[in-house]
Amino acid sequence: MNDQEFAFPEDSPEFVKRLESITSEEELARANALRAGLADYELDDEDIQILEELGQADGKPVLLPALPVLAIVGRPNVGKSALVNRILGRREAVVEDKPGVTRDRVSYKAEWNGRKFTLVDTGGWEPDAKGIDKSVALQAEIAIELADAVLFVVDSTVGATSTDERVVKMLRQTKKPVLLVANKVDDERQEAEASSLWSLGLGEPHPVSALHGRGVADLLDEALKVLPEVSAVAKQEFGGPRKVAIIGRPNVGKSSLLNKATGSERAVVNELAGTTRDPVDEQVELGGKVWRFIDTAGIRRRVHLSQGADFYASLRTAAALERAEVAIVVFDVTQKLSEADIRIVDLALESGRALVLAFNKWDELDEDRREYLEREIEQDLAHVAWAPRVNISAKTGRHLEKLVPALEVALASWDTRIATGKLNAFISELSMEFPHPVRGGKQPRILFATQASSRPPKFVLFTTGFLDPGYRRFIVRKLRETYGFEGTPIELAMRVREKRKR
Repeated sequence: MNDQEFAFPEDSPEFVKRLESITSEEELARANALRAGLADYELDDEDIQILEELGQADGKPVLLPALPVLAIVGRPNVGKSALVNRILGRREAVVEDKPGVTRDRVSYKAEWNGRKFTLVDTGGWEPDAKGIDKSVALQAEIAIELADAVLFVVDSTVGATSTDERVVKMLRQTKKPVLLVANKVDDERQEAEASSLWSLGLGEPHPVSALHGRGVADLLDEALKVLPEVSAVAKQEFGGPRKVAIIGRPNVGKSSLLNKATGSERAVVNELAGTTRDPVDEQVELGGKVWRFIDTAGIRRRVHLSQGADFYASLRTAAALERAEVAIVVFDVTQKLSEADIRIVDLALESGRALVLAFNKWDELDEDRREYLEREIEQDLAHVAWAPRVNISAKTGRHLEKLVPALEVALASWDTRIATGKLNAFISELSMEFPHPVRGGKQPRILFATQASSRPPKFVLFTTGFLDPGYRRFIVRKLRETYGFEGTPIELAMRVREKRKR
């Protein structure tokens, strides 16, 4: 199903007029009546928690706590990605019977026994490795730095290798909780092989079979014991200058942008892509305000390590986004929009940060390229059409001041919270004018709506049935048309509930 099947009009002046005519008292009365109506439905503990927080939340930005981070590390081909898939209960990570298939540090949202956490899959860690393996090692090390606890996976059929022993030394230096996972223990007879891993000095080995699921439940029970309720590493700090991550693929002008903004050669700029080694934080005064800019090129790469550059950049980008509030994605307009550009935009979206698109080297753009660029933006960036666009030249500083209003608009949207009465009036009027189509003889209804958090805005709809994806996209579009939300992603979650049995 797509939006076109609904055939909803782009413009609906009657809907807007009716919405504007509702008084604050009417909004509140309607919301209270809808909230009372939920008593007829089966609600779980999480539902009740969401509803209890309503009164304290209106008018203020609300943050959800940072989920604890569990990283899975180990040398190549020990079954890390198979374990990821088993924990998630679905096939997400690439699994192939050869070393080094996982190139990227990849994050997934996971849940066990009602507790949510972030699961990080990494490439194999190889000390003194050359080429691509060296880059995989670097991103695994950083994944550990960004984790609250670590699952160290060893192949029990091979036993502890010299590489495993060196990984243990690195793990001990981090002082993070580590669970030793003896993988490929498919039956009781193989458990004796796992017990030999006591020699690594990381405590009791946890025998599992990622392939068959054996022992994984017990492993997760133990992991939850060492994971904090709220992450100590992914936690955002608010207050002080707003934090801006400058992201983009190599050599699009991120460091030049930082240098021009600061008025100094703060970041290394070189024609060779990937000269920035680590994220660089800099206090910048722009548009009469102080900002904290984070330059995130972050690639250690020699010319022949072209493969390794992309995933290492992704890692650094993800790390910087975790510390930022808004991302400026920089594009080089003289080059065609690439898959790498789109991947970085999607990384910013997944992080839930506010978003500004900066099209760099605008002064080098000719008419022919401009025409193609507009088509590329329309086609490849349609999913972020709500993000402010700024055309700049980082080298000359042209139009750099236009970044400030774009950043301010995006951050204001990111912080925005709609009062519960207003939100339910909006949803009620929308549902009346544009009801969800009947599916299989049933028409799902929205019982109640609330904004669970801001930064980014997350809305929760209590419904009597599953809302089609197209209808959910329509609701998000109407939220943007009515309340702005320029420059911020919007999350829309459903909680389908059944009537209580009498």
